[in-house]
Amino acid sequence: MTKHTSSHHPKKKHHPKSGGSKSGASDPPAPQPVFAQPTPSPDPTGFKNPVTDQSFAELANLEPVPEPAGGAVEPVLTLAQIYGAAGAAKTSAIQAAGQIVFHAVGDTGSVEGPSTQSLVADKMVADFTEDSPADVPSFFYHLGDVVYYFGEAAYYYDQFYEPYRSYPAPILGIPGNHDGVVYASDPAPTLAAYLANFCAAEPVLTPDAGGLVRTAMIQPGVYYTFDAPFVRILGVYSNVLEDPGVISDEDGANTVLDNRQIAFLTAALERVKSENYTGAVLIAVHHPPFSGDSTHGGSPEMLADIDSACTAAGVWPHAVISGHVHNYERFSRTVNSIQIPYIIAGCGGHTPLSTMRSTFRTPYQIDSTLTLESYDDTDFGYLRIVVNATTLTIEFHPEADGGVTKTPDDTVTVNLATRALS
Repeated sequence: MTKHTSSHHPKKKHHPKSGGSKSGASDPPAPQPVFAQPTPSPDPTGFKNPVTDQSFAELANLEPVPEPAGGAVEPVLTLAQIYGAAGAAKTSAIQAAGQIVFHAVGDTGSVEGPSTQSLVADKMVADFTEDSPADVPSFFYHLGDVVYYFGEAAYYYDQFYEPYRSYPAPILGIPGNHDGVVYASDPAPTLAAYLANFCAAEPVLTPDAGGLVRTAMIQPGVYYTFDAPFVRILGVYSNVLEDPGVISDEDGANTVLDNRQIAFLTAALERVKSENYTGAVLIAVHHPPFSGDSTHGGSPEMLADIDSACTAAGVWPHAVISGHVHNYERFSRTVNSIQIPYIIAGCGGHTPLSTMRSTFRTPYQIDSTLTLESYDDTDFGYLRIVVNATTLTIEFHPEADGGVTKTPDDTVTVNLATRALS
């Protein structure tokens, strides 16, 4: 496979201010991450850089996947790392509280204006107002398609930094197909803007932030393990095709990709087994393995690749979360006598929403191993995920319920030990 030829980590830009060093110290203080704006501001009514490439056509060519920083088979990023100097205290506080809460959703970039994305973002910010500190989210895991239609740096201000200017926690995740797409005459290589804003070597300010204070995320790459108290998220990049998602060389069917991501998943799952890890294990991938929508559908070959890694390691995830399809869908799949939720949350703001190919009365049994348990193809919204020592709970919160409503419209809970769903 041809390696990504540009520098994986962008050159340092503007460093956010951090605490001063002792007089005479030879090393400057390490740059520290910054999240929300210090002063709230109203939602914008228009774009600074209107989207000019809405004539997006489906692309047929896969793009190379950049090597992760350090070249590890299993790149790992921890919650403590993304919080910088506050990381140890943050980790200790979560452990003391006995649970972690975080958000997840994809397909947030809105090309027609900021209103739909702002509705979801504002409701997510409302989750930081809680009676108990244990219920406050610790991060937002993005399921891909941060910007549309091409993954250009010019769109990051309007479609990422501005909508989440009030989100007071780290944002990390995986890229979607639109984040990696480049048009024929664009000199920038695939994923260049994503790498600059999500895979920086340090939490620096990038020009794409347009003067806002959020610093770049420090992911080791576009596939990696995110390790936080009570949960590990194994994120993979499913490339640039509109359909299907692709994470391997497909038994030699394509020469652009190799099997690094399968080796990564296998190694990460084997480590779960060798360490007797008792927390929740999630796999995150932009293209969903299953979907009942009328536009995309699932990616069965990609599912087979994920299954091969799980089979080789002898470990199956507690849940699989995806975006790409612009709605909410929850499936349950039976594998080796255990049930696994497969959840689509691609309703973070991009219009239009994806309609289902039929009006299903749920639960709708597709076959002996797969059931469509619930769906919502009329509302934008997001996932609120709660993990403690014994359970994983995934909630769907539509923005249509109102900015201060705390009750989810759909919920599934996984017993981490028995794998029973409720």
